[in-house]
Amino acid sequence: MEQFDAWNVGKSGVITAAELEAGMENLNLAKPLTTAEVAKLVEEHDVDHKGGLEFESFLRVQLELQKNGRSPAVSPQKSAFLTTAQFANVHHISASEKRAYVDHINTYLDNDPAMVKYLPIDPTTDDLFNIAKDGVLLCKLINLAVTGTIDERAMNIKDKLNPWERNENHTLCLNSAKAIGCSVVNIGTQDLVEGRPHLVLGLITQIVKVQLLADINLKKTPELAELLDDMEEFEELLRLPAEKLLLRWMNYHLKKAGYTKVVSNYSSDVKDGTAYAMLLHKLAPESCTLEPLSISDPLERAQAVLAQASRIGSSKYLSAKDIVDGSPNLNLAFVAHLFRIRSGLSTDSSKFTFAELIESDDEQDSREERAFRMWINSLGIEYVSSLFEDVRDGWVLLEVLDKVSPGSVNWKGATKPPIKMPFKKLMRYHMFYLLKNLRLKGKEVSEADIVQWANLKVRNVGKTSKMESFKDKSLASGVFFLDLLGAVEPRVVNWNIVTSGLTEEDRKKNAMYIISVARKIGCSIFLLWDDLVEVRPKMILTLAASIMLWSLSSKAKVADASASPEKSPSVKSESAPSSPPTAPASPPPGEDVLPPLDTPSSPPLDPPSSPPVDEPSSPPSAPPPEIAENGHDTPS
Repeated sequence: MEQFDAWNVGKSGVITAAELEAGMENLNLAKPLTTAEVAKLVEEHDVDHKGGLEFESFLRVQLELQKNGRSPAVSPQKSAFLTTAQFANVHHISASEKRAYVDHINTYLDNDPAMVKYLPIDPTTDDLFNIAKDGVLLCKLINLAVTGTIDERAMNIKDKLNPWERNENHTLCLNSAKAIGCSVVNIGTQDLVEGRPHLVLGLITQIVKVQLLADINLKKTPELAELLDDMEEFEELLRLPAEKLLLRWMNYHLKKAGYTKVVSNYSSDVKDGTAYAMLLHKLAPESCTLEPLSISDPLERAQAVLAQASRIGSSKYLSAKDIVDGSPNLNLAFVAHLFRIRSGLSTDSSKFTFAELIESDDEQDSREERAFRMWINSLGIEYVSSLFEDVRDGWVLLEVLDKVSPGSVNWKGATKPPIKMPFKKLMRYHMFYLLKNLRLKGKEVSEADIVQWANLKVRNVGKTSKMESFKDKSLASGVFFLDLLGAVEPRVVNWNIVTSGLTEEDRKKNAMYIISVARKIGCSIFLLWDDLVEVRPKMILTLAASIMLWSLSSKAKVADASASPEKSPSVKSESAPSSPPTAPASPPPGEDVLPPLDTPSSPPLDPPSSPPVDEPSSPPSAPPPEIAENGHDTPS
């Protein structure tokens, strides 16, 4: 944030093309951009037409520069999130954000048994980043943001964790963060093990944001239907992402209060404190006055605004300097917290009956929308907050297509919206594309192959459970998938807490545990426990395929390590391993061999970089490989 402020010479809250060009001159890039290239870069990332780059857009530009070779090279052993010395100044952490999020942690986790020995955290020290090194804190924050995302029985919680257990916690954390909508493409487990401040704080920022915006939707807060204009369709309000809906709420009250401007962002439009003063007075006239408006000095006015906010218990996250500086993350947090404290919306249920009923008739479609949206966000392309709203112009669809099948999009002709494609087919194609590239030398992988593989794995460890298909109702108990996870990684399942799955409650417990254990070993999955208990075939397929992909991928890495032992780095005492220990040289006869497939893939694929490896009947009892340094848990 300090770098953003330093480059934003005009203090407008956005970095103009001229300011960006001037700032970049000091970086001594190997391939400097021309004035025209800088102007085009700003235009591409200024999606809201603010005349420049807001803070998050500014960071995305830095990433794009690196991907395009415009920045110094980064060691392949490190995260690709701008860790070079020349770009390190872009990632100086914000002391204000650290203070705000430490306060958030101290408030929400103060009674947590696993965290009590660490709290309260001192925001003036680096304790936050040191505590985050074992992964427990970040997992706890994810569960605060979306309750039940992580089954805490799958976490490793004890006084002293070994490198394997620490790595498992971080793998679980990153896969769960993806599942709630966070972007972790440029964060690896090693970044978290080392407690790299800008990456840890960046992840915490996203998690806290998810928590604060969780109720800002019509389903959770039907009173928001009051914001609907007379000429507006209900569905338009329904599809607004939480951040925009929060701005809509803010402007709704400001208009009633007589404020003539429209607040369109959480930075430049609120930095003079006027909008906050009028909003607080409108929401709580008995406690908050308009006295701050008579103060001419911006910093003193901001201090007066926060003094008024404290009267209703809503001065969290922001300092006066943060208001004046236009800190987007902290202003968003402040407004979201104010919404929770004092929304000022009608409590007359007759006004929002329709909002309460909306989407309730098709809960299954709502869950599918969430799964597809989270999957898209995990690909590391443009962030999607509303599946239907954000794909209207077709650009995101093109990015998804090009990601799952590289080279399939002719970008020179990408001017018209493409034909709408079902996300379930894209998601399924992506999974099978990875599987066939890794395992079957370009041959198509069928659903029957996955079922056969899973049954073989379970049978070969002496278990009797099996599945007939992805529609098999016996899968509702969760026993088969727990057997499968235990087969691919024996040490990961705690059988003492596994239930028989005979009752509804036991099935739910098993399903929640399955999802967390799968993420813990490195599977990237987006289904909910309901999908397992209800045996929804499409989501069951993604789970089985993800486990198969992780298992085969990890064995391929073992084979590479066995073939080139000199390339396998030694394990440091305080970090997770870069690759698992050597596996047996060859599998027992007949083990894990899939039938030959005759149908060629379409389009043709290049052979995999390493030969396919048949799996042994029982994998070595070693920790799973960590998520790759590029943030993905599958080989590129």
